[in-house]
Amino acid sequence: MKAIMLMFDTLCRRMLSPYGCDWTITPNFQRLAAHTAVFENCYVGSLPCMPARRELHTGRLNFLHRAWGPVEPFDDSMPQMLREAGVYTHLISDHQHYWEDGGATYHNRYSSWEIVRGQEGDCWKGQVTDPVVPPHYGRMWRQDLVNREYMDTEDKQPMAQVFRLGMEFLEKNKDADNWFLHWECFDPHEPFFTQEKYRQLYPDGYTGPQFDWPEYGMVKEPPEAVQHLRKQYAALLTMCDTYLGKFLDYMDENDLWKDTLLIVNTDHGFLLGEHDRWAKCCHPWFNETAHIPFFMWDPRHPEAAGQRRKALIQNIDVPETLLAFFGQQPTKDMQGFNLERTLCDDTPVREYALFGLHGGQINITDGRYVYMRDPLPGNSPIYNYTVMPTHMRCLFSPAELATATLSPGFSFTKGVPLLRTDAGEDLSGDTTIKFSQGTVLYDLETDPHQNRPICAPETEQRLVDAMIRLMQENDAPQEQYVRMGLKNS
Repeated sequence: MKAIMLMFDTLCRRMLSPYGCDWTITPNFQRLAAHTAVFENCYVGSLPCMPARRELHTGRLNFLHRAWGPVEPFDDSMPQMLREAGVYTHLISDHQHYWEDGGATYHNRYSSWEIVRGQEGDCWKGQVTDPVVPPHYGRMWRQDLVNREYMDTEDKQPMAQVFRLGMEFLEKNKDADNWFLHWECFDPHEPFFTQEKYRQLYPDGYTGPQFDWPEYGMVKEPPEAVQHLRKQYAALLTMCDTYLGKFLDYMDENDLWKDTLLIVNTDHGFLLGEHDRWAKCCHPWFNETAHIPFFMWDPRHPEAAGQRRKALIQNIDVPETLLAFFGQQPTKDMQGFNLERTLCDDTPVREYALFGLHGGQINITDGRYVYMRDPLPGNSPIYNYTVMPTHMRCLFSPAELATATLSPGFSFTKGVPLLRTDAGEDLSGDTTIKFSQGTVLYDLETDPHQNRPICAPETEQRLVDAMIRLMQENDAPQEQYVRMGLKNS
């Protein structure tokens, strides 16, 4: 048996035609939906990029214990478990966070791995003199401007290279057995840089400053810039769709559907001006970022092709699903579920889904209601727990480490004590809570776009009780209950 997880970063559910969008050009996602089960109720867990990927290894939430960071020595890594069980595992990615300080332990969990350089602010091409910075809205990073000079044609863009490498792996190994390919495309993550032929598909007459990379925060740009940015995202999304089509062609031509499990997923969505906000990491975690697309094909159950599934799932379910497909058992610390039965007949696997970002709101949904709970004033206490003290692009500072005490660890750390460091510095100046609108409850049935918070004390209490229960099951640190004003009883 074979398995492929094709992952796009920042793939917005609402922008895909299989999920009802009528203006973006995504015929191959529609084609994918016709050949897979389409999950209507998939939610994020730990956010953003690397915390979400840690879940794809460990099958459990991690945002209650630490911020962005690596796979820890006590973590159960699904690709490593498969590798040790004799399944060949391969990673292809242009997601530059894998080779930064806060992600450097992920790729080595696979049998082999390939990287493609140049996305976002990846420290790739060396240039001493500063590039010319054009008039612009939003972000323009020096390194990204340097990198773009080397992407003047489509074949030089990282996405094209990632798909070329993926097709190369398939061509080399399509007749082999017992392998898992984690095939990951950074796009359509910001900046929304692509070639002119894709941008021409979405004309808008915009004449303002360059704008393909918004700040994380509130919208300050004029309406015409907001519309322009949405079309920049759409252009990059259509490029993703084009390359997805090349992959689907290969699956068809080589009849890989007969013995290959396929999951197409993402880590989170993106706010494109909805709720007067940009991007992610900018609370609250509205459904534009938290409610994500998920497609799955299982060759053992071809009858599921084209079916819609409403059961509530999360990305923490992926590791157990893949382990089970290869005949392996999950560890006791994994908290996800095997989605085979859900794919077949919509068997529920959970009543509630907990999600959030370290130091931010804690959120819960039952699929109909979404409850977003703000911390108490001061957002403290809050700590990072780790034996690998790294942030996204740097090590923990001596000042942070000076606050460290030794914690006895948690139920999932296999007896390993942890450094407990004050996370206050890590959160200062961040958008984690800055743009929150307070504790809110939404009814998605009557208000799918989350424009009107409701007052429903009984529903809120039910969700609070479920939140506490899931936090307990996750062995959340006691201070998380304190900062959120919850009783750990």
